[in-house]
Amino acid sequence: MSNQKLKELLASLQDTLERTERVDADTLDLVRELDAEIHHLVETGAPSGEYEGALDQAKSMEARFAVDHPVAERFLREIIDALAKVGI
Repeated sequence: MSNQKLKELLASLQDTLERTERVDADTLDLVRELDAEIHHLVETGAPSGEYEGALDQAKSMEARFAVDHPVAERFLREIIDALAKVGI
């Protein structure tokens, strides 16, 4: 998956959550932190091993979203898949 597609998924995740009424500020902050970290990794051309922290963070967020935000969880799953492929 291209870096551009990863950025698009992150933007879709944020847009989805920002349009959802029941999203707390902490959840939005977590998504923004993940977005910033991934953008930093992509922009600096970080080696694949450095993506592990972002992957772990995304995985922990996935379970949180599965119940309350299923649409956002789908985007998060795609982001997790893309991050996992970076390490291949």
